[in-house]
Amino acid sequence: MLCKVTSKNQITLPKELIDSLKISEYLDARIENGCIVLEPMIVRPLVGRRLQEIRRKIGERNLREEEVSGIVDEVRRAGRL
Repeated sequence: MLCKVTSKNQITLPKELIDSLKISEYLDARIENGCIVLEPMIVRPLVGRRLQEIRRKIGERNLREEEVSGIVDEVRRAGRL
């Protein structure tokens, strides 16, 4: 099926394709063997102990917004996310 890429790098997928796969609002996109692969994803809010740990570290360090991704990576490496 023909898909269009806009000047803002947005892709329009045909309705028939979306309907046949029962795709939700979010897709995971990746490259495999030179092809774009889209996989339906369910996005759940981050709650509980993991979120508390991230917020605690951000508060302790008085971080700016752009520094937050490093904290998330640190918690993930420690196996707590």
